[in-house]
Amino acid sequence: MKKYIIKRIIISVITLVVILLVLFLMLELMPGSPFNDEKLNEAQKAVIRAKYGLDKPIFVRFLNYIKAMLSGDFGVSYTISKNTPITTLLQSRLPISLRIGGQAILIGTMIGLTLGIIAAIKHNTIYDTITTVISVLGVSLPSYVFAMTLIYSMGFKLKWFPLLYQMDAPIYSSVLPTVSLCMFTVATVARFTRTEMLEVLGSDYMLLAESKGINSFHLIFKHALRNALIPIITVLAPLVVGLMTGSLVIEKLFSIPGIGSLLVSAIQSNDYNVVVALTFIYSLMYIGIMLVVDILYGVIDPRIRLAKGDKNE
Repeated sequence: MKKYIIKRIIISVITLVVILLVLFLMLELMPGSPFNDEKLNEAQKAVIRAKYGLDKPIFVRFLNYIKAMLSGDFGVSYTISKNTPITTLLQSRLPISLRIGGQAILIGTMIGLTLGIIAAIKHNTIYDTITTVISVLGVSLPSYVFAMTLIYSMGFKLKWFPLLYQMDAPIYSSVLPTVSLCMFTVATVARFTRTEMLEVLGSDYMLLAESKGINSFHLIFKHALRNALIPIITVLAPLVVGLMTGSLVIEKLFSIPGIGSLLVSAIQSNDYNVVVALTFIYSLMYIGIMLVVDILYGVIDPRIRLAKGDKNE
């Protein structure tokens, strides 16, 4: 297991470096500049570029960029909030996106697993039909449709929850955004859980375990669910990153000051430092989540790490 984990970590580090290189080159080749103010002449632009180190050779800038990223120094904002450290911008926005996304993932996964297990156990019953309908609606309808429905019904008509996000009531005002975001997760997890559980429950070794009189609870949760978890974890991993790093549409609808809106503003204003910092965070989180998933694969099913070369296990 140790050899397997080390190999996964090395691959993740190499992947991160390659992604950073590609992002840096893409930003270098993008048209425009963060200093497009018509009031600035060429001499003034040259002074500003020298101030921020943009006049140095590309190789030097890349090395400085790698060093700064690894040390957590993302520089300052060029245009969104001039000379404000990007870490300051992220300190107020990132926790909000992570909290709301984390709530959506946790609630959506728990509800989805519950619905999927019930649908598999109660196959071809009303419970199975309800789960199928929820899955189809959750996957088919965009999250902003659920958000607008909740805003109108529970926010505007019933006045149970605030229409917009409130900094002085973060938990209460994040209920509607969380529910809106978690619907796709509920539908996806429920659909995959149902499909995988049905396949596992109908397998020969499960029928043999059932014939031996194994307790139904242990049969479902210790044997069937564990064997069905790998496809579920696989499909859940990208959702975790997408929700925890902010959903732009939901943030706009509920006026949530998260990092999704910050990224769009940075791209529109050519604020390179902010773009690089946010793409680094996105990449780091995605690679981190996939690393955790790879390790969970090996924990859940030892055959995976053995098949990938860990023969000493």
